[in-house]
Amino acid sequence: MSTEHVATPSLANRRPAASVIAECLRVQATVPPNTAVQRFFGVSPLGRDAEPWYVGALGELEVARRLEALGPGWVVLHSVPIGTGSSDLDHVVIGPAGVFTINTKHHRGQHVWVGAKRILVSGQRTDHLRNATYEAKRTAKLLSATAGVPVEVTPIVAIVGAKRMTVRERPSEVVVLHDTELIRWLRRRRVVLAPEQVQRLAAVAARPSAWQRMPVTAVVDHAAFERLQVEVGLASRRRVLWQLAASGATASAMFGMWWSTVGPLLER
Repeated sequence: MSTEHVATPSLANRRPAASVIAECLRVQATVPPNTAVQRFFGVSPLGRDAEPWYVGALGELEVARRLEALGPGWVVLHSVPIGTGSSDLDHVVIGPAGVFTINTKHHRGQHVWVGAKRILVSGQRTDHLRNATYEAKRTAKLLSATAGVPVEVTPIVAIVGAKRMTVRERPSEVVVLHDTELIRWLRRRRVVLAPEQVQRLAAVAARPSAWQRMPVTAVVDHAAFERLQVEVGLASRRRVLWQLAASGATASAMFGMWWSTVGPLLER
């Protein structure tokens, strides 16, 4: 992965999941490539430490794909660096319904439980609500200071890939949605910003300086991540084939045992 730095005049050009992909590739670079035997048997090329970043990137990419359906009148920024550390905002959405920060959480195959004060994932407590609230308040403060007018920001937690999502009680300050609900929910909000206000706020938000960051960003090797996706997909399909083959062999063996017992009886 390249470590070259280039000037970034606008965050509008920043691709989704840029920060997460960069970290995934950095960690993955320390993992030895699979051997021919490992590839043959479908061993995942992902390192254990790289996998959470990989899964997180897939979640952000999926939400970004869905947000494309908002269409004209809406502006979406992705992977927005904020502050002087390594933090970023997964997505910032600005449109007729206002300004929203979206914190994407990819919980594939897990049960997500939503209550008024907390979100549980497979029974484990998370900080999703606290983090989303903090991001929105921080965003409102920075954009208000740069735009020179008060800016209200609504935090959203977008859940991706959950096997089941149970909403016991909706939180009062954070909107929690399955990623499939995002577009419809945003479009149904009442209009609070005129088109010119949307464009003015979008122009402010696209400036790296608005987020207290230097106007530079590392070049992210998205092509390398796409190649990694292909390798992970191939490994997964090979594992499925081996599992099917094993299941077939087991079924054949069981049938042979059954026939060795029943066959002679049927021939009498």
